[in-house]
Amino acid sequence: MDFSKIIAEEIKCAPWQVEAAIKLIDEDNTIPFIARYRKEMTGSLNDEQLRKLNERLEYLRNLSRRKEEVIALIDEQGKLTGELRKAIESAEKLVTIEDLYRPYKQKKKTRADMARKRGLEPLAKYISEQNAKAPVEEEAAKYVTGHIMPASSSKEDVLKASEAEVIDVAAAIAGASDIIAEQISDDAKYRSYIRDLTRREGLISTAAKNPEAESVYTNYYDYTEPVKKIAGHRILAINRGESEGMLSVSVDIDKDKIIGYLEKQLIVKNNPYTTPIIMSAAEDAYVRLIAPSIEREIRSELKDSAEDGAIDVFEKNLAQLLMQPPIAGATVLGWDPAFRTGCKLAVVDETGKVLDTKVIYPTAPHNKVDESKKILKELISKYGISLISIGNGTASRESEQIVVDLIKEISGNKPQFCITNEAGASVYSASPLATEEFPEFDVGQRSAVSIARRVQDPLAELVKIDPRSIGVGQYQHDMNQKKLGDALDGVVEDCVNRVGVDLNTASAALLSHISGITPTIAKNIVSYRETNGRFKNRRELLKVSKLGPKAFEQCAGFCRITGGTEALDQTSVHPESYEAAGKLLKIIGCGIRDDKAISEYEKTIKDKRALAEELGCGEITLNDILDELKKPARDPREDMPKPILKSDVMEMKDLKPGMKLKGTVRNVIDFGAFVDIGVHQDGLVHISQMADRFIKHPLEVVSVGDIVDVTVLDVDEKKGRISLTMKSI
Repeated sequence: MDFSKIIAEEIKCAPWQVEAAIKLIDEDNTIPFIARYRKEMTGSLNDEQLRKLNERLEYLRNLSRRKEEVIALIDEQGKLTGELRKAIESAEKLVTIEDLYRPYKQKKKTRADMARKRGLEPLAKYISEQNAKAPVEEEAAKYVTGHIMPASSSKEDVLKASEAEVIDVAAAIAGASDIIAEQISDDAKYRSYIRDLTRREGLISTAAKNPEAESVYTNYYDYTEPVKKIAGHRILAINRGESEGMLSVSVDIDKDKIIGYLEKQLIVKNNPYTTPIIMSAAEDAYVRLIAPSIEREIRSELKDSAEDGAIDVFEKNLAQLLMQPPIAGATVLGWDPAFRTGCKLAVVDETGKVLDTKVIYPTAPHNKVDESKKILKELISKYGISLISIGNGTASRESEQIVVDLIKEISGNKPQFCITNEAGASVYSASPLATEEFPEFDVGQRSAVSIARRVQDPLAELVKIDPRSIGVGQYQHDMNQKKLGDALDGVVEDCVNRVGVDLNTASAALLSHISGITPTIAKNIVSYRETNGRFKNRRELLKVSKLGPKAFEQCAGFCRITGGTEALDQTSVHPESYEAAGKLLKIIGCGIRDDKAISEYEKTIKDKRALAEELGCGEITLNDILDELKKPARDPREDMPKPILKSDVMEMKDLKPGMKLKGTVRNVIDFGAFVDIGVHQDGLVHISQMADRFIKHPLEVVSVGDIVDVTVLDVDEKKGRISLTMKSI
């Protein structure tokens, strides 16, 4: 099997690119390193292509290993034919291999095994040959070996007799039929046809176990949809409803069509004595053996596909969240809102250092508004707070109103505020990492610190939290956790390496996501920094315990040092390219920050390939060096939309048609979805405004809790109605 050719077709590249990437992966190079610093070798395959390549490579290698195992197992039985070997070797899916292996696989004791033990295999063969000249009962009588047990016989005696003996003619025919049914079930061709037909024409049907019970699954109390059309989110919802005991689920298909197919395949002679027996065995094979197995396979395929789709959405949402631009240079007040237990506050300076913490009680049932405002004003004055980050949990709106009233009372430099998604903050605040970072704080104080730091540097703070807890996916607890975890860890790794880290300020949590740096090495880097002071250059990393040449090669380009002994250390130029970069700067006659001179020189280059050869690097690497030298240490998050900072609560009268906003889906109904856009009145996105394509139900696009981008269509203050659209305008 040519892995390179198969994968190349799937990720849309040339086989030589795949071959190069496989070689690099097998040499223990990380995906971010290959994507960034081995473009020449791979033809610039990106992170996403490389991860798909790696995932597919693992599947194909497992497929190849399983082929070898199955061939060896069948060969040990002396049953491997050239035709069977060829069929196994040409299989492209694991399910095909398992179909071919099924007749030779050691099974649990079956009815057919019992029949064989009673010596009924020759009778099954006699029936299958369809040459009977007389009723099969006459032939079956030859196999009757037992006798009718007396009424006084014990259950044990009856069981032993039934296992070893054929009581009567009917039992002989039934046993032979069981053997024929199992042979039909084990036939790979029949299974493949029935599986494909079920995929094309099967229906997913759901019903309520208790139709009177109220639940979120009422849409599925009597529901049917074709297997080939059902959307992934509906599969996940149905599976959850089934696991919670609310729904019964089945895969239905026209049984007569399948029995008709088996009849055409099995009946080679119109024999009145054997045909009814064979057709009865065929129906038994399908209903008892094939259908339940195919249903499990189809539902497993649907679940896997739905998971892949959900994970893909989760990955995209997570990447967007992690790549939010930081708000640099601000002293931030983190506000973890609450009612009974009070609002926890944490003041964090521009470097992320915690300066102060407080607890105030401005919300019900305490309502100590004036006392709370006094404390807030003192904090703002003392620390020069320019931004208040309010968590979006319980009591968020009440806290927001208090902050707005407070800002109006302040003269001079007024702070702004923003509402921050606090998903996962409670998970972090109770984690061993938070305990290690803030041993003297309680969970509320740690949560307030996290809410503050999330606006200063979302990436640096969010990497401390299991990405599954960040709350940007759906049904995440219902899917394969390892599969989900691996995918999301890959997103975190890609984002951290795309941005890079400041080697002299990055936390161990952030460093551990850098290419080639393990959690242990990350802690060793921090320990080295605390003992020896700031890193002066990247080469100094080689002095860190357990960080050898291979790890250095993988991580060096993603670690930045500002104000060190090597100017290029502040860029993403890899140390292996320093010589080429130095030669280039010498030719241009400028420093790394002289972007104008570098840009002007680039326009004069007539033959980049020749220049690259002169510098001793590849043309792609030359382009990367030029881009980096023009904007050293540039943060890719600069291109992302900036967070919206507010100084007042928006009201309906502030809304204008065409205004673009972010909102949270609060309710989904048949004709649309209600979205909270922060004006104390939810807006309606009608089903006709939910997508640029036709949809049958809003659930195809949104779910409750989704964060969505909307545009205001119309505002009717008198009726208190807001019309929104999610279409691209």
